[in-house]
Amino acid sequence: MARTWTSAFGRACGVLLDAIVRWLALARINPNVLTFMGLVVNTIAAFLFGYANSDNQARLFRYAGLVIIGSGFFDLVDGAVARASNRVTRFGGFFDSVIDRYSDASQFFGLLVFYARGDRFFYVVLTAFVMVSAIMVSYTRARAESLIGSCRVGFLERPERLVLVIIGALFNRMAPALWVIAVLSTITVIHRVRYTYTRTALVDRAAAKAGQAA
Repeated sequence: MARTWTSAFGRACGVLLDAIVRWLALARINPNVLTFMGLVVNTIAAFLFGYANSDNQARLFRYAGLVIIGSGFFDLVDGAVARASNRVTRFGGFFDSVIDRYSDASQFFGLLVFYARGDRFFYVVLTAFVMVSAIMVSYTRARAESLIGSCRVGFLERPERLVLVIIGALFNRMAPALWVIAVLSTITVIHRVRYTYTRTALVDRAAAKAGQAA
């Protein structure tokens, strides 16, 4: 019975999402505008993080978590609308990646402001490290894929990172969430560097052998 209800709920959500996508496609809304709206919504979450203090932290962090969940709507529909309206472009994919980085950075910037206002220097440093690590997770994949075609190794990508931020915000346990992100992001970056080194070394050896044979 539980599986029947969950399956029905999943189908209903899928039907609703398809209807929204079709309506947005018919309205000729530019998918890049939807992508940018995701950044705007995440900026609201950053403001809530930054404005929080010891008296209202739990409440504003909870609101910020809900806002980040809401921003996921734009991540869901921008690509779908682009496909439904036959407006998929290379620039659209590039723009989506750039906006995702700004969205991530805005959330952590809000947390930087929160910890700085509370004179919690250690967590200012930790949040700054997490911000850099999150960017490096994406950068190492993008740079690796320009060399070896695919680099999807590593555990902590953007969806997992967002889930951890949302959990930390909703349950007012952001410090443990930041520690988990810091550790797993670093492991992911190291994994991607090692994987890329191995793959490029194979390519270089193959090229060297081909040069000798010639």
